[in-house]
This record gives sequence, C-alpha cells and structure tokens, in this order.
Amino acid sequence: MFWHRKRNRESTVSSAAIDPARMEEPLACMLTDMGLRRELNEDSVCIVRAGAARRADRGFLAVVADGMGGHQAGEVASRTAVETIEREYLKLPGTPGEALEKAFRSAHQSILRLAQDNAQMAGMGTTCTAIAIVGWQAWAVHVGDSRLYLVREREIYQLSEDHTQCMEMVRKGIMTLAEARQHADRSVLTHAMGTRPELVLMKWPEPMAVKPRDVFVLCSDGLHDLVADREIGEMVWDSDPYSACNNLVSSACARGGYDNISLVVVAVPPISDCISSLKETGQYGVSG
Repeated sequence: MFWHRKRNRESTVSSAAIDPARMEEPLACMLTDMGLRRELNEDSVCIVRAGAARRADRGFLAVVADGMGGHQAGEVASRTAVETIEREYLKLPGTPGEALEKAFRSAHQSILRLAQDNAQMAGMGTTCTAIAIVGWQAWAVHVGDSRLYLVREREIYQLSEDHTQCMEMVRKGIMTLAEARQHADRSVLTHAMGTRPELVLMKWPEPMAVKPRDVFVLCSDGLHDLVADREIGEMVWDSDPYSACNNLVSSACARGGYDNISLVVVAVPPISDCISSLKETGQYGVSG
C-alpha cells in the first residue's frame, strides 16, 4: 500500500512489474495538497497494489476521500475511510465489486462508531470514491462529490454521480447543469459516509471493460471545482501520471486553491508498451 498524510505538495509515484500473463498493471500517482486557504488538510488518498499483499485477485485499488467536520474530525473521517477500505477490500470474499462495496459499508460503520464515542467528532463524515482494477476490468463505488473520470482517446467522461443538492435539482429538471456548476450551494451534500445511519452508494452492477491507454482520475472537489473537465482530460492525456498530478494541483492553486486538493491518476499502459517493458527486463519470452 502507498498512503500518505497531509503535508503540503507531497506525492507518491507507484509502479510495479507487469505480469506477462495478464499485463494489467497500471501506472499511478497520487498527490494531496492543503491548498492556499485551509489550515488543515482533511483529504486522504491511497494506492494499493494487492499483488504485493498476496491477493492477486484484488489487483489495483485507488481511493480518494474528502473529510468534513470541525476539530480535525474531517481528517479522522477521511483517514478512517481510506484505511478501512484498504484493509477490508483485501480480506473480504466475493468479486472485487462486492468486496469494495462491503468495505465502504464497513468504513461507514467505523466512522459512525467513532463519532458516537467522541463528542468532539459528532457530525463528521467524508466523501469517498474508489476504483478497483483487476485484469482488464474495473469496479467503482462512490459517495459524495469527489469524482471518478475516465479519459479515453482524449475524451473525458465523468463516471461518478455528484451527491449534492444542486445535482439533485438538475436530475429533477429544476436547475440546469450550467447553473448547478455556478451555484453558491453546489457543494452541499445529500449523501456522505458517516453522516447518517444509512449509507447511500453509487456502485456499478457490472464491471467496466478497461482498454489500453485508458486513464482514470479520482479527485476531490478542490480540483474539479476550479479546473474544468476538459482541462483535466487534456492534462492527463498529454502527460505521465506524476506530471499530470503536479500540473493539475498547480492549476487549482493558481485559480485560488481555496480547498484541499487531492487526486489519483491511473494510466493503463498500451499492450505493446507492456510487452516492450518485459522484453527489456528479460521477463517476457519471445519464440520464433
């Protein structure tokens, strides 16, 4: 697992040897930044390569959580979410999607218990967005207004659904999407982890097929509130994950950086690149 806490402008690059039989290992980088106006970073992020934890059937996991609550409770909520999801995802049975959903529900219960046992943490909660990639399939689970994007052939697609009051009004036809993006209450959540007894999740009923060169982006609203989807797509498509993370955080800070900014960029290599890499390291045999 690669997980780091709240220092300004820290990043971790994660890569691993590619399994020649499956060739699914993505390249990934995560970065969390306090921003320019906050005194505390309440976001948490992680990258987990489950093969290193002897669970090859769990593949790759990335999580972004954006905590909320006073007296550092938001930091506790997001950290609890990330740590619980990593631990439970690796040990739970079932498909990656089933394990990820159960891990979310376990994290939700852990946050509720902490809030019940500590008066100063009452009302804390967190958004949480996660993707698991195993072979050429991906599963996602999400709650709140952090986001999951797919960049494919330079086009960007939002794969998660914002759980906000404004987006609820958009779905009901009361407000346009353009109005929602500019509304003063656009960050008011309808669902989050740890805030209510019942957890409402967005989950994929079936896995998504992953293609070579796909890029997934998980991010908190500190990024997508300030950097347009189109710009996110262009930056991650034209850069390696490390450069993309740094460029995106710099762009958000240049536009005010009024919130914590966290993201994970996950790039699926082309099959040809995977094979070339293995040939260079002597891990891939070629006959004929």
